[in-house]
Amino acid sequence: MKKNISINLLLILTTVCTALAAGPKSKRIVMIALDGISVEGFKQAHTPNLDALMAEGALSMTTRVVMPSVTLPNWTSHLTGSGPEQHGVVDNGWQIDKFKLPAVVKDAQGYYPSVFTVVKEQMPNVKTAFYYNWINLFYPHNQKNFDEVSYLKDDAYIENYDKAFNFIVKNKKDPTLVFLYSVHTDHAGHSHKWMSPEYIKSIEEADVQIGIFLEKMKKEGLYESTNFMFLSDHGGIEYGHGGVSVDEMIVPWGVTGPKIKKGLKIEEPNNTVNTATIILHLFGLKKPLAWTGEVLESVFK
Repeated sequence: MKKNISINLLLILTTVCTALAAGPKSKRIVMIALDGISVEGFKQAHTPNLDALMAEGALSMTTRVVMPSVTLPNWTSHLTGSGPEQHGVVDNGWQIDKFKLPAVVKDAQGYYPSVFTVVKEQMPNVKTAFYYNWINLFYPHNQKNFDEVSYLKDDAYIENYDKAFNFIVKNKKDPTLVFLYSVHTDHAGHSHKWMSPEYIKSIEEADVQIGIFLEKMKKEGLYESTNFMFLSDHGGIEYGHGGVSVDEMIVPWGVTGPKIKKGLKIEEPNNTVNTATIILHLFGLKKPLAWTGEVLESVFK
């Protein structure tokens, strides 16, 4: 009897020590997603809030996007840990009943498994939200995997920053995954040209709102316990994108917060398909077999 008690006690202690060594799972992850941010655009724009945020974590200025360098395939790749050859979103016209290439796997409703699908399956108490202002962006995602979705018309986005903050506060006791997106930066490039004063101004305007959002997180006592990711889907040249030039294919990419090294310049190769895989790693969840994204081990403490 004493031997069995000792063995059981040893097993309990081993389990506790293993859990402590692994560290706490991420409490919440917020993806700050700006469409069409080129590396040069980010460098030229005055973005004190994003700069301060990224200084507290790991930043890559050499992250590659998937081909084609257009919006829907790339944001879908960010959020599914896979390229178009896997998820089948090869252009901006994808819809659940309108596509050129079928996904390699689908759920019961016909959607490729996104990071929201996976976290809901493996961590049922997670709260998820999707904020956006380009209508096509949500098409590749199954509505059932979200606790809140908000779409704003005509490039409006400030209200979504407020909604995202309120959602996070409301669910601060639960693990939370938030996608907070705006397309106005991309539209500024298309309307006025990439690297034009109007394009640069659009990035700077977004930075102001990001700063307000982050300050509210700090005042609420939620900033330090949150992993933030800064993401974009492509750059641009002249009035567009879609090609394979460096200005179109390389974007800034960053992650901060618990478990992440501070002040790290990411040197290793990185791709936007790694985003969702790293989110799963932060939450301590398993990656689906169909996903191709990898974990950047160098960014973790």
